[in-house]
Amino acid sequence: MDKGEEDVSNKQVLLRDYVYGSLKETDMVLSTGTTHLKAPQGSKAILVKNIYLACDPYSRELMKKGFLDDSIKPGSAIAGFGVAKVLDSDHPEFKVGDLVWGMTKWEEYSLINKPEFMFKIHNTDVPLSYYTGILGMPGLTAYACFFELCSPKKGDYLFVSSASGAVGQIVGQFAKLMGCYVVGSAGSDDKVDLLKNKFGFDEAFNYKKEPDFDAALKRYFPDGIDIYFENVGGKMLDAVLLNMRPHGRIAVCGMISQYNLEQHEGVHNLVNFIFKRIRMEGFVVYEHVHLYPKFLDLTLQYIKEGKMVFIEDIIEGLESGPSALIRLFAGHIVGKPVIRVSSE
Repeated sequence: MDKGEEDVSNKQVLLRDYVYGSLKETDMVLSTGTTHLKAPQGSKAILVKNIYLACDPYSRELMKKGFLDDSIKPGSAIAGFGVAKVLDSDHPEFKVGDLVWGMTKWEEYSLINKPEFMFKIHNTDVPLSYYTGILGMPGLTAYACFFELCSPKKGDYLFVSSASGAVGQIVGQFAKLMGCYVVGSAGSDDKVDLLKNKFGFDEAFNYKKEPDFDAALKRYFPDGIDIYFENVGGKMLDAVLLNMRPHGRIAVCGMISQYNLEQHEGVHNLVNFIFKRIRMEGFVVYEHVHLYPKFLDLTLQYIKEGKMVFIEDIIEGLESGPSALIRLFAGHIVGKPVIRVSSE
């Protein structure tokens, strides 16, 4: 087969330019390029066909210039987690036909230059899309951030913000399974209903209907909060600091309320760290990938036993990705948004 016969068209979503302030659909461009369906010899790369792509707040942060070392360059495909099938491999640990999940790009075909950060999928008796959510990065994030940073104990009082999102819904279920009292906040009455009646939270509230976050937290935590699983930042974090119990723990997983702001909101109640001896720590999932096998075994067991559930919103077509990401930040998506690029 000559080179021309190995080339195919490759639909992509590209970053127009670095993004400052609110993300807009026009910051992302649908384009069609050409991809060579072979991994270069000696590269140890793999060539994959993307099946599902995750729609995560993390992708928004990668659109900022100078975000760690991982910023997406203008004119390049949006980066994000996904599920894919290996079409060609120059890496000894991956073979043609393997199903994998990990960091890929918003395109039909991707050349993965560092497949060491890709995970093989061996358990296919659950939906493949779950590997963008409960069995993928959000699930591992929920597990490692909660159990490693929060030091939870049975009977602890836990508050989860953005609780109906991909990470929040999983954290709450892990906490309930170990005997914590769990309250979540979300941005609509429908999401509040899901938290209480689908995910088993003890209580939940619609933060958009609460003019005073401090008063709301005192209503649900009259004796204070032991653990805050932070996903939003800003005014909610400020109110939480007033309601933490002595020696409370705050795990900072995300701050979605701040990502579209050119100037981040300040936090004013920091003195509580001193008098309440609060511990607050940031979390990056890449430092905890060694926990994935243990996490996967436990979570698969819970899913199969019906002890954990997961809600996702399957969105058809790569071209729908930009609008889905905008709707995610606007709070218009329930659960985990997943883009279906191709058939399994």
